[in-house]
Amino acid sequence: MEELFQINRRDFLKKSGLVAAACGFAPLSAFARRDSVVQLTILHTNDVHSRIDPFPMDGSRNQGLGGVARRAALVKQIRAEQPNVLLLDAGDIFQGTPYFNLYGGELEFSIMSQMGYDAATMGNHDFDNSIAGFVKQLPHANFPFLVSNYDFSNTELKGRTQPYKIFKKQGLKIGVFGVCIELEGLVNKKNYLETVYLDPIAKANEMAALLKNEHHCDLVICLSHLGYKYKENKVSDQVLAKSTRNIDLIIGGHTHTFMKEPEHIPNLDGKITTINQVGFAGINLGRLDYFFDRDRGERKMVSAVLPVRENLA
Repeated sequence: MEELFQINRRDFLKKSGLVAAACGFAPLSAFARRDSVVQLTILHTNDVHSRIDPFPMDGSRNQGLGGVARRAALVKQIRAEQPNVLLLDAGDIFQGTPYFNLYGGELEFSIMSQMGYDAATMGNHDFDNSIAGFVKQLPHANFPFLVSNYDFSNTELKGRTQPYKIFKKQGLKIGVFGVCIELEGLVNKKNYLETVYLDPIAKANEMAALLKNEHHCDLVICLSHLGYKYKENKVSDQVLAKSTRNIDLIIGGHTHTFMKEPEHIPNLDGKITTINQVGFAGINLGRLDYFFDRDRGERKMVSAVLPVRENLA
C-alpha cells in the first residue's frame, strides 16, 4: 500500500474554524476544550464505481486522483487520531472499470471490508449484475447494506439488507438508515425483478422518527442515493431535507456532485438538515466532525473535503 500524504492538521482546524463561523457557530476552540465534549468523525464516499486504481497520468482532469490504497491510508491515519469514527458509503459501489467486469464486485466489497466501512446503501449500478450477482458477493462484505425504501420480499435479497443500524460511540447513539432511487426506467427490470420501490420521503420520515424519538439517537444520518438536486420534479436530497423531520445529516450520491462544503436546509420543523456529497470515483473523502457538549446540550459541526491524491501541495 503506497504512502499517502500527511494531513496538515493546522490547516484543517483553520478551515474548520472558518466553516463554523460561516454557519454561525461559537468559536470551536473554546467549545472543544470542555471535558464534557465528545467528538464524532464521519468519513464518507459515494459513487466510487469500481475505481480501484488512481486515474492515470494522461492529462485528463482527474489524472492522478483517487485510488483505494491512498484512501485506506488516509482513513487509517484519521482513525489513529480520532477514537470515534464512522466510515459510510452512499451507493454505486459497482460498475465503471474492468475490475467489476472481471470479478463481479468481489474486489470492491473485500477492499471496503478491509478498510473497515461501517455501512453503505445501494445505488442503481449495484444492480448491474442483477440481484443474484449482488447476493453472490455479499459474503465478501463485512458491513451492512442499509435500505429502507426497497421491499425485497420476493427476491433473493429478502432479509439480506437492514432498514437502519444504530452505532454507539463513547456514549453517543448514531442512527443510520438508507433511501434509494427509483429503479424503473433506470435499471433493466430483469436486474431488479420484483423489488418494490417505496416512497423515500415517507420511509425517511418513518425511519428518522423511529431513530430520534424511540431509540433516542443523538444524531440521525440518512445515506441517500436519490441525487443532490434536479431541474425536473424528482425527489432529491434537497427535497428530502425540506420534506422530513429528525434527519440531521444526509450523505448523498448518484449525481456525482462535488460539493465544496455542506448545504444546510431547514426541515419541516425549521431545524437544520445538512447535505453533503463528494463527487465520484473515490477522488475525495468527505469528513464531518461533530462536537457534542453533553453538559450544555449543544452540538457543533465542522467539515472538510479531503482530496485523495499522492500529496497535498
